[in-house]
Amino acid sequence: MTRLQANAVLLLTALIWGSSFVVQHIATGELGSITFTGSRFLLGAFVVAPLALRQLRKMTATQPLRQSDWLWMALTGCVLMTAAGLQQYGILRTTVTNSGFLTGLYVPMVPLLGMLFFRRRVHLFIWPAAVGCLCGTWLLSGGHQLDGFAPGDLWVIASAFFWAGHVLLVGHVAQRTGAPLVLALVQFFVCGIIGLLVGCIVEQPSIAAFGGAWKGIAWMGIMSVGIAFTLQVVAQRWSPAADAAIILSSESVFAALGGMIFLGERMVPVQFCGAVLIFCCILAVELVPLLRRKQVLV
Repeated sequence: MTRLQANAVLLLTALIWGSSFVVQHIATGELGSITFTGSRFLLGAFVVAPLALRQLRKMTATQPLRQSDWLWMALTGCVLMTAAGLQQYGILRTTVTNSGFLTGLYVPMVPLLGMLFFRRRVHLFIWPAAVGCLCGTWLLSGGHQLDGFAPGDLWVIASAFFWAGHVLLVGHVAQRTGAPLVLALVQFFVCGIIGLLVGCIVEQPSIAAFGGAWKGIAWMGIMSVGIAFTLQVVAQRWSPAADAAIILSSESVFAALGGMIFLGERMVPVQFCGAVLIFCCILAVELVPLLRRKQVLV
């Protein structure tokens, strides 16, 4: 897969995630946020399991995974569970547009954390592009001041820190192991088991609550987890984490569009300007390295 193809896959991932904000907002029923998160990720694990086990069998015969690889994958699952749980709790207490915006705060965190913890260098244009995406997501929220936030916004902001860590871990572990499908299976399984165990203890869900949320669990488990998260893991083998974060930030645009189409949330001109700014930053991240490469060749 080329870098351009990988980034196109990441854009598709963002589209699925953005549309899923609507589902998370209206289709959880009476099921608690932790239990819902665990259920959808465990279902996602079953979706990707056949392909992941096939990849694992091939690797066992040629280059088996080390114990440290399994620990890295399990850690990725724990970070994913924390991020998804905080986000889901916050989404139920704010608007779809705001939750999509605040989740996008992880974009400028990714290159910064990558430099601090993984000593990864990024091309200079990443920084203005990340700031541009942040400004775009702020405009997309309507340009509201901080004192106008809803109670759930703080939970979504907390999830952004863990989403940034998850993007970095996915890129690092996928490149380290060369087994993106196995990574997807392990992180989904770890996230699902932790979510269900903690959810059953803290939230004590009833069978009826699961029945009321089955449509949301099915959609999120198959589309958002089984397909979209797996596409992210596969694509990040060939796309730098900082680039991936900027492209994935377009989920806030798709979340706002989904809120407008399905929930009747109106978008004012300033919000459309924010959406355009985000896509301009994504295009710049794609085109600037290509133009630089052509100049070097000349």
